[in-house]
Amino acid sequence: MNLGENNITEGCEDLLVTSSSANVNLNSTQIIQNAYLYWAGSGLGDFNVELNSVDITAQRTFSNISGSSGLPYFSAFADVTSQIISNGNGTYTLSDLDLSQTLIDESGYCNNRTNFAGWAMIIVYKDTTLPLNQINIYDGLQSIPSALNITLNSLNVIDNNNAQIGFIAWEGDKNLAVGETLKINGNTLSNPPLNPANNAFNGTNSITGSDTLYNMDLDIYNIQNNIAIGDTSAQIQLTSGQDVVLINAIVTKLNSQLPDASIVINSNIQDCGSKKIMVNYTVSNSNCTTSLPAGTPIAIYANGQLIGQTQTTTIIPINGTETGQLLITLPVGFPNDFNIIIVVDDTGNGNGIVQEILENNNQFSAAFSLGFAPTFHILETKFTCNKGLTKGTFNFFDYSTSVLTNSSDTFVGFYESLADATSATNAISNPTNYTADATPKEIFIRIENQHCFAITSFLLQTKNCPPTVYNYVSNNNDGSNDSFFIDGLRNVFMNFELEIYNRWGTLIWTGNNNTPDWDGVATNGLRLDSSNVPEGTYFYILNLNDADFPNPLIGWLYFRK
Repeated sequence: MNLGENNITEGCEDLLVTSSSANVNLNSTQIIQNAYLYWAGSGLGDFNVELNSVDITAQRTFSNISGSSGLPYFSAFADVTSQIISNGNGTYTLSDLDLSQTLIDESGYCNNRTNFAGWAMIIVYKDTTLPLNQINIYDGLQSIPSALNITLNSLNVIDNNNAQIGFIAWEGDKNLAVGETLKINGNTLSNPPLNPANNAFNGTNSITGSDTLYNMDLDIYNIQNNIAIGDTSAQIQLTSGQDVVLINAIVTKLNSQLPDASIVINSNIQDCGSKKIMVNYTVSNSNCTTSLPAGTPIAIYANGQLIGQTQTTTIIPINGTETGQLLITLPVGFPNDFNIIIVVDDTGNGNGIVQEILENNNQFSAAFSLGFAPTFHILETKFTCNKGLTKGTFNFFDYSTSVLTNSSDTFVGFYESLADATSATNAISNPTNYTADATPKEIFIRIENQHCFAITSFLLQTKNCPPTVYNYVSNNNDGSNDSFFIDGLRNVFMNFELEIYNRWGTLIWTGNNNTPDWDGVATNGLRLDSSNVPEGTYFYILNLNDADFPNPLIGWLYFRK
C-alpha cells in the first residue's frame, strides 16, 4: 500500500493508498488448511478493514513503539480461512485501511521516514505430492534497530532438506543498509541479488521476485545448511544500525515426520467410599506429521506413586484420538485427597519409547478426593389440583433446602430423569411453577458434598379439587360467557352429569364430559326448536360421580340473551 520509498517531503501521506490487491494461485493438488491475514502501519491502528468487500475485524492486535522516535506502530491479525477456502484462487483486495489522517496529525512519521501501511496473508496448504513437513508460525511485532534475538522453539529436525524460513517485516528501506544483518544460529543469511547479506530488509518479495515492495518484506530463505538434524530450537538474530524494521511473523518449514501424543482425563468414576476408581481418558495425536504407533505406553500416578499402566491399542492417525479406561485401586491407607497424573509415552519410570515433536505435553493432572455420599431426608409427595387428565402445576422449590440433612452439603438441582440427575444436566429451571403434563411424575434431586453426590426423588400427584361455577351466561357471541362454564370440571371429573332446570322445575338440558357446554338452548321438555330459552334464572344439579364428592352440587345461574 506504499507507492514509493518513505519520503520526507511535504504530504508524505499521499504515498499511501487505502487498498491494494494480490493474487492467490495454488495448484490443484494444494488444498488450503489455514489462511491468516495480517495488516500493519504507522499509528495506533485501524482494526477494521475489508477483504474483497467482506468486513474483517482484528482478532488479535500487536503494538510497538520505536525506541528512536517514540512513535507507535500497529499490526492486526484475523483468521480468514473460511473465506479463502470458499473463494479459492483469484485476486484478493484489502481495502478501507486509511492511515492518512495519522500521518497528517503526526508529522514525526514523515520526518523520520517511517510512514507505511500494508498487508500480507500466510496460507498453509496440504499437498500429498510433498513430504510431510512441520510448519511453525510465530507472530508479534518487534522492532530493530539494535540487536533483536528470537528463539524458535518446538522444533525437532529429522531431515533438513529444503528447510526454509520466511518473514513478514515492515518499514525496511532499500537505500539503508547500515549494520543490517539477518542470522540463524550465528550464520548470516542472504538471497542475492534480491536480499544481499548486508541489506536483508530492503522492500523485496521472494515469492514474486519484486524489489519494489516498498516499506515491507516478504522474504523466504533456505536454511538447510544452517540447522542440524536433531535441533529442537533455532536462534534468529537481526540487527540494524539505522533502518527501523518491524518483524510481524516468522514461518519455518522443516521435515519433521513425528507424532505428538497428548492425553486428558475425561472423567473419574468412583463408588463413594471405595478405593477403586475407573479413569476414562483420551489420547490425541494432534499438531503432528505422522501416526502414533499402537502400544504406546500409558502410566498413572497418584501422589507420585505408580498405581496403573496400560497402552494404546490402535495406530492413532494424524489428528486422531483413542479413548480408553483403566481401573486403578488405591493402596490401603492412601489419603482421601490426592493428585492423579496420567502420562502417555511413559513406561512407568518416566521414560518414553516414541520420539515426538513435543516431549513436554504428554501428561495431564487432576486433583481427586475420596469420600462418602451425602445423606438426605425422605420427601413426601407433592399434591396440587388436577387441571385435566392428571395435569398439574407445582411449586416444590422448598424441597431444595428441606432435603438436606447437613448444612455443608449443596443442593445442585431438580431433574426430570435419573440420567439427567446423574450427569447434572438439563436441570428444571422453574421449580416454583412447574407443569407436569401427567401424574404421578417422579422428580429427582441431586445433592453433593466435597467428595461425592447422592440422588433422591419425590412424587408429584394431582387430586380432584372442587370445580368453580361461573353462573352467568350471555349467548351473544361476544366471546365472553357465551356458555355455562365450570372451571376444573372437564377432563377432571370424567363421569360427571349436569342437569339444568327452569324455574318451574322442568328439565331443559342434560350434559356430560362428551357434550358441549350449555349455551342457552333447550334440548329437553317442551321447547325443542333449538332456539334460546327466555332470559331469567335457571338451576343446575351437578353430579361429579367421584368418591371424594358423593353429594351433588346444586346452584343457580342467570341466562341473558
